[in-house]
Amino acid sequence: MAKPSRYGDSGTGSDAPPARRPQAGAGGRWWVGVGRAVLWAFIIVVVFNGIWFPLRGGLALSGGAGESAPTPPDAYPETSSAAFALRFAEVYLDTSDPERRLGELAAYVPEGEASGLNTAADSLTGENLTVIAVDVLDEHNAVVVVRADVNGDPMRLDVPVYADGGALVVSGRPALLAAPTTATLPQAAAFETDPLAAQRLQEVLPGFFEAYAGQPEFLERFVEQGASIAPLPESSLEFAELSDITVPVRSSTGDDDVRQVPVTVHWTVPGSDDGEAGELVQDYLVTVVDSGDEWHVRDIQGAPHSFGG
Repeated sequence: MAKPSRYGDSGTGSDAPPARRPQAGAGGRWWVGVGRAVLWAFIIVVVFNGIWFPLRGGLALSGGAGESAPTPPDAYPETSSAAFALRFAEVYLDTSDPERRLGELAAYVPEGEASGLNTAADSLTGENLTVIAVDVLDEHNAVVVVRADVNGDPMRLDVPVYADGGALVVSGRPALLAAPTTATLPQAAAFETDPLAAQRLQEVLPGFFEAYAGQPEFLERFVEQGASIAPLPESSLEFAELSDITVPVRSSTGDDDVRQVPVTVHWTVPGSDDGEAGELVQDYLVTVVDSGDEWHVRDIQGAPHSFGG
């Protein structure tokens, strides 16, 4: 009698292998492979950056050898040191009372240094003092330049000032030097003029200056819409005449025709206590706009270069 098959009666033979079942998680092996690839890519990037960034920094430093970028110093207190030096100069240049002067100078210099600034009575006088420059040396030191009439002659007094936060001190003896020289103006640049525009503005600008000085209620009539021009104080000046006007040719290409016009104005200055009035001649730079049918004033300021023309 034949033995029954261990694989069951449905088997095809005693030597046939059993059918394999699909193993759970076979599809997860693909995700494992992707995760390993991402991990290796991350490791490569970290290693590359760890080597490259220091190397790149070294190359940048070696390429800019001798050209280190300057480190900007902390802001030196120019305004407060200018006021401090001006007060010191007022005391320093007044020797009418040497004892009082010595006591006041002690507030500006290190302890024990005031006596080194002593001088004979009436040896120095200073008038018309003003600060004309602050030459900053670094974040703590500067030289404040004070212009003054010293013993009647124009001179300058250089005052070294040390600053530490909000504290100030004169850090050395001041020095008297020659006053700044008077500059020589260059010849004014020539430009092409527009006589027709000048003729039209001769009819507009006198009315503007009359309103500007004495009739502020009519000023808006001459001012460009949207512009704002404050009139002079009432009764301070009275318009006399417009003696000179030079209108350059049009240079703007927009819809509005804008010109900057130098003008010379003669004012009458009321005398005090109904005394005799005087004349005052002044130069202005008036910005005017022609919108197509009428000129209006957009701005008025002092002329920057009316001499040397």
